[in-house]
Amino acid sequence: MDTTIKDVAKYAGVGVGTVSRVINNEKAVGKKTREKVLEAMKALNYSRNNMAFRLRKNETRIIALLVPVINHPFFAKLAYYVEDEACRFGYSVLLVSSQQKVDKEAEIITKIKHREVDGAVFVTHYMHEEDELQDCPIVSIDRSFGKDIPYVTSDNYDATKKAIKYMIERGAERVGFIGSKPLVASEVLERERAYLDVMAEYGMPPRLVNEVIQHGEEAVVVADFLEKYADVDGVFVSGYTISQVFYEAALELGKRVPEDLQIVSYDGIFKQWGISNITSVEQPIEEMARQVVRLLIKKIHSEETCTRTVLKTKFVLGATTK
Repeated sequence: MDTTIKDVAKYAGVGVGTVSRVINNEKAVGKKTREKVLEAMKALNYSRNNMAFRLRKNETRIIALLVPVINHPFFAKLAYYVEDEACRFGYSVLLVSSQQKVDKEAEIITKIKHREVDGAVFVTHYMHEEDELQDCPIVSIDRSFGKDIPYVTSDNYDATKKAIKYMIERGAERVGFIGSKPLVASEVLERERAYLDVMAEYGMPPRLVNEVIQHGEEAVVVADFLEKYADVDGVFVSGYTISQVFYEAALELGKRVPEDLQIVSYDGIFKQWGISNITSVEQPIEEMARQVVRLLIKKIHSEETCTRTVLKTKFVLGATTK
């Protein structure tokens, strides 16, 4: 027999009306009560599949998550937590890989306007006109599409400055920066700005490569960087996949890490997966995912949201710094 809303109410020790308000994401429910109801729904595997109700409410209970590629550890982990958080609020997730094509992103915008999905989380490479996104419940990670579209990011600037200064304080005199430049205005650009500010502060000439790097092109960019800046003794790598490629390339060239070359990566996802022990700035991917889902649900229900949410990173020491 299917689980009913009454079963959920009994399990959570609340009234049926309270369960209904949680399902509809209404404000008049306390945080602890909401958590109890959501846990009960999860424990009983309850999902409301009443299509007639959804049509009356003009809702699909589906949100889209648009990422550039799926076969990437950052986006894979992000997708996992976005889906988990959405499920807690009674939403399903449509995962879409844009494959870095702007028309794929346009398709999602069309789906929102046609009410095929209720809203979308954009982790995207392309800029869309603000008018195009008007009245579309959309939120973003790292990218700002306009004052009415909320986004979640990490403290890119401060975290990068701290990481670079850490290497300098431990003897690095020729510090480089290598990263993949986004195609749109992005908080990720704050990493380059932080690097240049530190170089100016210490009177060091920049050793910089920051260009658009497609997934799979990292090895070529790293090889060019190491050839151009062979004397580098400290490198800040602005990206998870590039850091792993850089680390392996340095070892192949006979560099002793960290004796000859210190390395810090922005994002420690590879370390979390046990692939390499690179000193890193770890982004709170789970918290970013959960925050962005909550923002989107508020947007869907026309509730007030803050435009920019900045989350703290964590500096985690590994074997690539002194």
